[in-house]
Amino acid sequence: MTKPNQPAIKPRRIKPGNVIGIAAPAGPYQEDEFKKGIAVIRDMGFQVRIPQDLQQPKSFLAGSDEHRANMLMDLFKDPEVDAIVCARGGYGSLRILERLDYDMIRRHPKAFVGFSDISALHAALMVRCGLVVFHGPMVISLGKSGDKTRASFFEAMTTDQPVEVQPDNPIPICAGQTTGIMAGGNLATLCHLLGTPFAPIYKDTIVLLEDITEAPYKIDRMLVQMKMAGCFDGIKGAVLGGFHESGSYQDIYDIVADIFKDKGVPVLAGFEIGHSNENLTVPLGIRATLDTEKGTLEYRECATS
Repeated sequence: MTKPNQPAIKPRRIKPGNVIGIAAPAGPYQEDEFKKGIAVIRDMGFQVRIPQDLQQPKSFLAGSDEHRANMLMDLFKDPEVDAIVCARGGYGSLRILERLDYDMIRRHPKAFVGFSDISALHAALMVRCGLVVFHGPMVISLGKSGDKTRASFFEAMTTDQPVEVQPDNPIPICAGQTTGIMAGGNLATLCHLLGTPFAPIYKDTIVLLEDITEAPYKIDRMLVQMKMAGCFDGIKGAVLGGFHESGSYQDIYDIVADIFKDKGVPVLAGFEIGHSNENLTVPLGIRATLDTEKGTLEYRECATS
């Protein structure tokens, strides 16, 4: 998060013809899926900058920690790159957080897009730089994405208006209306940040939570850990995205209701964000209003400058 009373740093707005650089800060990707995603980005009218030797696969990583960190820093430094989209998640972002030059990134803010394991980088960029980031699809998921995902990806970074997100089937877990700074992301990754210098402070935020292939008891364990660590003290509300292949959604909703029942804040599920059939792009780091009666998440300001 940004420091109290310090405005967020918004990346510059992009438009067709601008250059999107591709980063691989986490796991290795399959070339065929990668090429399909790159084609989607180009079809939107953007130019694409793929660094030479972007990935040098090393076990479950797209390259050594030094290589992945350097590739990412080079994209932030490159004056011809207007935005950065991650190739895929998996695992590895946590390993490079201490290798990044946050002062330099703060001086060269750019739209940065990803989800899942990339939530570690989102948190670090928000905590260390106050940068507004984008929770949205990556290259390999864009290649097999639907129209809603692609339209949302394009709109989030190109519009000069605040975005609004409304689930097709909003599911109120705890009723109410609230306004706060959007934060959060992948539940497991957020848990892994606890106790590190990159762990966000969630006070005054609406927390986005999503995950994949985590059994309900594991989701409960992670939420209990975060609650015991004080992560949910002073939060304004919570938004639930996808929990693909994580058992019964009703079980997850019951767990979440139990975790937040004493907080007195609105919680709304049903958002196609993260690991779900669609993956809508939402900014993190700026204010939004959550309304469970209307079933909407309405941003109060534009995410770009």
